[in-house]
Amino acid sequence: MTRLFSPRKTTLLFVVRDKTKTPLEYLESILREDIQKIWNAVSKPESHKDTPLSEFFNVEVTALSSFEEKEDLFKEQVAQLRQRFFNSISPGGLAGDRLGVVPAAGFSFSAQQIWRVIIENKDLDLPAHKVMVATVRCEEIANEKLHHLSSNEDWLALEEAVQCGPVSGFGRRLSSILETYFQKTFYFDHGVRNAKRKQLESKALDFVHPAYLNLLGHFCFKALEDFKSRLEQMLNKGEGFAASICTSTESCMLEFDQGCANVAIKQANWDASKVKEKLCRDINAHALSVHDAKLSELMVSYEKQLGQSLCEPVESLFDNAGRGTWASIRKLLTRETEIAVSEFSAAISSFELDQSTVDKMLQDLKDYARNVVEKKAREEAGKILIRMKDRFSTVFSHDNDSMPRVWTGKEDIKTITKDACTASEFDVCYGCHSVGRETR
Repeated sequence: MTRLFSPRKTTLLFVVRDKTKTPLEYLESILREDIQKIWNAVSKPESHKDTPLSEFFNVEVTALSSFEEKEDLFKEQVAQLRQRFFNSISPGGLAGDRLGVVPAAGFSFSAQQIWRVIIENKDLDLPAHKVMVATVRCEEIANEKLHHLSSNEDWLALEEAVQCGPVSGFGRRLSSILETYFQKTFYFDHGVRNAKRKQLESKALDFVHPAYLNLLGHFCFKALEDFKSRLEQMLNKGEGFAASICTSTESCMLEFDQGCANVAIKQANWDASKVKEKLCRDINAHALSVHDAKLSELMVSYEKQLGQSLCEPVESLFDNAGRGTWASIRKLLTRETEIAVSEFSAAISSFELDQSTVDKMLQDLKDYARNVVEKKAREEAGKILIRMKDRFSTVFSHDNDSMPRVWTGKEDIKTITKDACTASEFDVCYGCHSVGRETR
């Protein structure tokens, strides 16, 4: 039965208060001499009459600084000493040599198993027994924690809340549940405790992973909606398009990262990069959609501006067609096109487009302006016969000063008629030639 009743030493810890300049080694030497004298004076069985104190006791001496003079150092030393009591069976603890001890939580089960082994084998292997007790109790505690996680009202409420939107502190709540396992199994065998902890972590993480993915989905959706809202607000305030995209994207991605960090579980190594990549794609897709829509709106707006600034003036010039009509139309076209191109260039500068795209859009705007004039010219060409009649009537009924003729019966009708025909034919021929030339 040597393994069952192997001797263990008791630790005698002497704490010297208010340490002075006297070296601790000197004080310890004097203290050990006094302790040895006491030991020598203690009555002992004959077989242990000459047994030294060190066979039964581990004597340790430590010192604490003065609380009055060095309060911070005193508290630090006390905290370190306290840990030796709290973690007494850990390496460095007051009972660190007792590798075969069983925590109080497993004592009842341990005692039953010890007695069963003694009856069956007449012997006992304490290290193996310790592992067996640790395996049973750690697994029981792990199962208890997992059941608590799946049935706990707070967790069920949290899981339900996750379905509706982001929940703060998600990661911290689960981490705290796993930490309680470590606290309850701290004094059991290190290897068994860690193995069962890993199993518990794996099962718990599998259990909460769907809720975690739901949270990431909520963060992704919220970030995208915030991006849309902020972008619209900035554009409505007159902010530059490219700058608005950049600022809104950075802000929303930062919020997404903070949300992910808030629900992160330190025991898990889950990667949210794929969800983040999807968010980036969605943001870029929306930005491109708004980009194209805004450019299209600008183009339509300036095309409308050109239409208004060209149609009526060109029509008026055609109504009073003459030798200088097309020169006036070309001058009007050049002026209005330059104004529109200049304003349009300034409007799209905030989009930070490449030069080839800018050049194409400006050329499209110029082509539109030219097409407006060409379309109007073609419309006027279709009214040639009407204009011939109008021109003939105007010249026939007005004198050279454009005053209405006063018919006295002495006028040369033949000459007047010939001049009116010549004028109408000349203007029409000039107009047809000009339309054909200018629209080619």
